[in-house]
Amino acid sequence: MTQRPATLGELRASGYRPRPVKEEVRDNLIGRLRSGETLFPGIVGYEDTVIPGLVNALLARHNIILLGLRGQAKTRILRELGGLLDERIPVLAGTETNDDPFRPVSKTGRQLVEQEGDDAPVAWIERDSRYVEKLATPDVTVADLVGDVDPIRAARGGHLLADELSIHYGLLPRANRGIFAVNELPDLSGKVQVALFNVLQEGDVQIKGYPVRLPLDLLVVFTANPEDYTARGKIITPLKDRIGAEIHTHYPRRIEEGMEITRQEAWVDRGAEVTLTPFVVEIIERVAFLAREDKRVDRRSGVSQRMPISALETAVSNAERRRLLVDEASAALRLADVYAALPAITGKMELEYEGEVQGAEAVARDLVAAATREVFDRSFDVDDLEETVSYFEEGGVLQIGDSAGAEACLEGLRAVPGLLEAVESSDLETGGQGARVAAAEVVLEGLAAHRKISRNEAGAFRRAPRRRPPSPGQGGFTFGEG
Repeated sequence: MTQRPATLGELRASGYRPRPVKEEVRDNLIGRLRSGETLFPGIVGYEDTVIPGLVNALLARHNIILLGLRGQAKTRILRELGGLLDERIPVLAGTETNDDPFRPVSKTGRQLVEQEGDDAPVAWIERDSRYVEKLATPDVTVADLVGDVDPIRAARGGHLLADELSIHYGLLPRANRGIFAVNELPDLSGKVQVALFNVLQEGDVQIKGYPVRLPLDLLVVFTANPEDYTARGKIITPLKDRIGAEIHTHYPRRIEEGMEITRQEAWVDRGAEVTLTPFVVEIIERVAFLAREDKRVDRRSGVSQRMPISALETAVSNAERRRLLVDEASAALRLADVYAALPAITGKMELEYEGEVQGAEAVARDLVAAATREVFDRSFDVDDLEETVSYFEEGGVLQIGDSAGAEACLEGLRAVPGLLEAVESSDLETGGQGARVAAAEVVLEGLAAHRKISRNEAGAFRRAPRRRPPSPGQGGFTFGEG
């Protein structure tokens, strides 16, 4: 391995030529495009929507804002941009602002070159340290981002307060020659946003109280939730005008994309002890899709992709708990596990008035039932299950507990005529006892969704409530157990 230059003279002799960070990102992006390499690993569903606009903005050397609801991978995209930086670059050793050895911006760097000349020491910094991220909060100050006087530094160094060497640099100067990211931009106060004007337009900052100008080299990127513009703050118009590209993100548009994201992000690797039943994983994803369209759920707030991720992790944990309780070698993910994961669903929905009246758990149960019905309708026909429905019509009752083992559940399911036969003839993947139980649960839930049978919150299935004729002088219908 060739030893990297350690002094300014060695660096100059090596032929190294620095590039502005936006040019560096552009060149590396062009290299990835030519090679066919994946641009942003782990980003799913944006190939034809978000990524083209993002690529265009980077090729144009623009500063960027990603605009979208919560849980749309905005922060992840920002962090992936760091991968477009060079693996490492040289800086003047000891400088706080990552000074270019050939063009230092800080007084410390300039003095070092003046005193040491070609012997000025050079350090090499990795790309990870060149990505600086700040979560915007209302208490962030201009000094946090830009810098301010540091009396203690002045006293210890024997500097006058007017000396540039007494400056304590903020995050922006410390991110020089890298990427500076601000999450939730509207949460910054107006005066702090004003402090970003020069960075975006002229590429410099000015320290309060000092006649000093720092020509910074930065790619600045932001994220924002459009609903935050009025809920917590706003992006002031002059700042928006200085951002080169506004790119809108979105939730997964296809179930398959959502499932891929959920499986990628969820911690479900519990060894061979828990099997992920595919159609149950799909039901969990469909819950999120349905919630985003439900009138009882606040669409402006959105339903984060974290909902199906957390729900899947919790459902897997319930299957793992069941396996330990009944001492089974392995457990398959079942519909009962999805209901056990309701606490991971209810906390991730902001409800409208109607939803608040019904309650978060009732809304979540409705969503699980509706998602199950969609899977049921794809694989089964209600008319082919008359034998099963008749069993319940004649007074049969079936209880499936989320803590019951697969064999115990199958024993109860065998008593229901036509149920397991329907499961075996379906297109659902039913390899193994646990998967067969899960498919049978889908059949029962589907019949309940079609009001052929009923299901209570404890998981007991019985005949559907029968309609009674209206009493004399009354309109409509009432329902009873019959």
